[in-house]
Amino acid sequence: MGQLRKKDGCEMTAEEICDILRKRFNGAVVNTVLDARRPYAVIAANKWAEIALFLRDDERLGFNMLQCISSIDLIKENRLGAVYDLYSVPPASGQHCPKLRHHFAVRVEVDRGDPHIPSVAHVWPAADWHEREAYDLMGIIFDGHPNLERILCPDDWEGHPLRKDYEFPREYHGIPATTEHDLPSPRH
Repeated sequence: MGQLRKKDGCEMTAEEICDILRKRFNGAVVNTVLDARRPYAVIAANKWAEIALFLRDDERLGFNMLQCISSIDLIKENRLGAVYDLYSVPPASGQHCPKLRHHFAVRVEVDRGDPHIPSVAHVWPAADWHEREAYDLMGIIFDGHPNLERILCPDDWEGHPLRKDYEFPREYHGIPATTEHDLPSPRH
């Protein structure tokens, strides 16, 4: 259940990671899902930037790599979310536990009508592009981001194409659009 590889005391289970977060940030861990293939903790958005620094800098955790940010549309709950896949990658030297190597996911959920999450681009530089993609395609606003602009869609594109209620435009600047629904026999 939420078991990460444990070897020489350097790797932690998801439950141990969540316990550390609960003790350090009382009430900021909204929920945990430890029995999933990829265990995660749901973190309160207003504490996310502070918790991100802790996850990176605490020597027991050492989450020094952000692999990706995946945005999710929880339309039935009227929420949007960002899932941060974090890894602890051992440096060449200097860490108290040179074999420290574990992974964990953090999920931050916000209201669809006011989707603000603090940017963590200052914590993990990889977040810069990932946050821009989630902004562009899902409409999540990452407060404090150094350059929050569209990254895939044109600047004047309306809406956010990965939202479940997105209506694909039938035309863009006079160019007609075709969707798979318009095709006589769509192939997937």
